[in-house]
Amino acid sequence: MKKLILTSLSLCFLTLVSMAQINTPAPSPSCKAEYMVGLTKVSLDYSRPAVKGRELFVDVEKWGRMWRTGANGATKITFSDDVTVGGKAVKAGTYAIYSIPGEKEFSVMLNSDLTIGGNVSKYKEATEVARFMANTTKHSGNTESFTINVGDVTSNSATISLDWGPYHIPFKMETEVDKRVMADIEKVMGGPSRGEYYTAARYYYDNERDLKQALSWIESANKIDKKYWQLRLQGQIQAKLGMYKEAIESAKASTVLAKEAGNQDYVDRNAKAVSEWTAKM
Repeated sequence: MKKLILTSLSLCFLTLVSMAQINTPAPSPSCKAEYMVGLTKVSLDYSRPAVKGRELFVDVEKWGRMWRTGANGATKITFSDDVTVGGKAVKAGTYAIYSIPGEKEFSVMLNSDLTIGGNVSKYKEATEVARFMANTTKHSGNTESFTINVGDVTSNSATISLDWGPYHIPFKMETEVDKRVMADIEKVMGGPSRGEYYTAARYYYDNERDLKQALSWIESANKIDKKYWQLRLQGQIQAKLGMYKEAIESAKASTVLAKEAGNQDYVDRNAKAVSEWTAKM
């Protein structure tokens, strides 16, 4: 019995030992950050190696050799919209940042392959989406842990910089704001769209609300752009209001467009409706 108890205690001890964990700080801690530049979200996900008294690009990393621009896995940057980075057009998406350090200029690359990490021997230019040069400058301070900053933010641009030790490598990012804002202004100030007029009219007709208002809306939709399904709804509303002559005209116009679109179902339904409405005149 004692032997059994001792064995059980031993198993419990071994289980506790196996579950124990020793947590230590990561040499290159991870960092995630988000910034808004105009209407575009810029997200960063990378690891931050420290200088630790070493001479950068001599003792750690090398001038002229490709660098993952961080540590551990790939350094990733995500743009929620199409942007321009370093003068190069870049589609919305997530990219790995690689660079080739130079004492006068850094060659900075954005690559769609996020799996390479520090194994730069597998880097392929075929998956590269942008490459540009950025000046290698120095500042008076010292950035102990590698940092990617997004600063000098305006309504449509920002400066992204790679900062490590005394080095400061800035490059510009630009995003389209004016066209998007103007499009929104035109949409809102210009009134409802064709589809919005149709949706409102459809709801009123289906739910037997104010049919005169529904007719006004569907007529507005067809003034913007005639569609066979809209013209059919217009005819249905007119018929409900006793406007059979106008309803027949709308149905015939719908039929013409439905034939052009190859929609025989609407052609048949319009023919049946015209026959019924004609009998009521």
